[in-house]
Amino acid sequence: MCLLALPSLAAVPAPVSDELSKVGIAEDAVAIWVGKVGERVPEIAHNADAAMNPASVMKLVTTFAAFDVLGPTHTWKTRVFADQAPKDGILDGNLYLVGEGDPALTLERLWRLLRGLRQKGVTEIQGNVVMDRSAWRLPPFDAWAFDGKGNRPYNIGPDPLMINFAALRLRFVPTPAGGPPRLTIDPPLDGVAVVSALEASPGGCGEWDERLDVELIAPGNRSVIRVGGEWRDACGEREWYVAPMPPDEYSRLAVAGMWKELGGRLTGRVFDGVTPAEAVPLAMDRSPTLAEIARDMNKWSNNVQARHLMATLGAGAGGVPDSVRAGARVLAERLALAGVDTGALVVENGAGLSRVESISARALGQMLDVAFSRPWMPEFVASLALVGFDGTARNRLGDSPARGYAHVKTGSINGAKAIAGYVLDRHGVRHVVAMLVNDPSSWASRAAQDALLEWVWYGAVDAPAVGGL
Repeated sequence: MCLLALPSLAAVPAPVSDELSKVGIAEDAVAIWVGKVGERVPEIAHNADAAMNPASVMKLVTTFAAFDVLGPTHTWKTRVFADQAPKDGILDGNLYLVGEGDPALTLERLWRLLRGLRQKGVTEIQGNVVMDRSAWRLPPFDAWAFDGKGNRPYNIGPDPLMINFAALRLRFVPTPAGGPPRLTIDPPLDGVAVVSALEASPGGCGEWDERLDVELIAPGNRSVIRVGGEWRDACGEREWYVAPMPPDEYSRLAVAGMWKELGGRLTGRVFDGVTPAEAVPLAMDRSPTLAEIARDMNKWSNNVQARHLMATLGAGAGGVPDSVRAGARVLAERLALAGVDTGALVVENGAGLSRVESISARALGQMLDVAFSRPWMPEFVASLALVGFDGTARNRLGDSPARGYAHVKTGSINGAKAIAGYVLDRHGVRHVVAMLVNDPSSWASRAAQDALLEWVWYGAVDAPAVGGL
């Protein structure tokens, strides 16, 4: 087997170059950084200073700053207040639900919080439920701006009182008689009806969710979620997660619906407002730690959670002119303080769901190297997908000896595909790896990225020549 010579800093490894050539991607559309952890001179620095769109790999920058500022044990609190303490099961006055930006306030945790009130004997709120979102100052947000799919959960913007990622689960159950399936929703949204406009058709299942559409309409005073499109019984029972309304509206309806489902009564309305200073504390729920949230966020590339981390950082830094732009400044400042080259850095939302965000391969490599020296390094590395085993990298390097030896964050949007993280080579040496591809055919660069991981695992100089991986 022919062995590669150690490349110059500008050289793309032959196996990587070969895979890029197969799919017609020019090497000048690619940036690569590879270096041994703790060593300042990289093994590869190809196109390393170019400003590249990193797609969801930008979440690594957000994670770095969040760990650096907040620490891995940081938690978010959601608090419940009232105008006065309940008496004989009656809350005379308003109930206040105060958000702090919890990135993981799921339905289960909301249920636990509201059930705790019921267990304390509260049966009726003789007033309103006020949703307090004053923790963050947020700019206007358009969920449809990125790709025209504003009803998909990944496009939801940040909200300091976000519940369940503003996601509604639609369940499709085929009927024995054929025709359109039975349709149910979860969670129950107060006063919202679901109407099916599905049309049954023959054929295989295929990309079933691409044939569906959902919209929120409001005839009179009653909101209706209309589900339309083409349904095929070959799909069997299915679940579809959608976001047909903004997170603030969703949370108001979800709280009212769940409170009533738990047997509680509400005489007033649910609306946004501010908690008075003299309000009486009733309950509090604490989120999982930042380390736990980062694992979900990075392994499964949760955009909403990344937006929440950045807004949390921005609010903590004063929130001027808003928590999003202040958060972007914190990310840039943290990298600069760590000695990372930020010349190519542009931060829009910290999630990578952006056409304008950019970073260089050098900056990613430097940041990952610094992160490995931080006290929170174990939690940072554990947040990344283990290649071949879990997260967004679970189906990669299936038959490769490098499977299981890399922790990475992947990223992909139209025109950009990236991967970055750590590879432990077969000699027990750990390397920082970053590869960013910006090209109309970037979606086809996965094999080239996998070839780079394998090349590093072999130990670079010992790696097989073209065709040997």
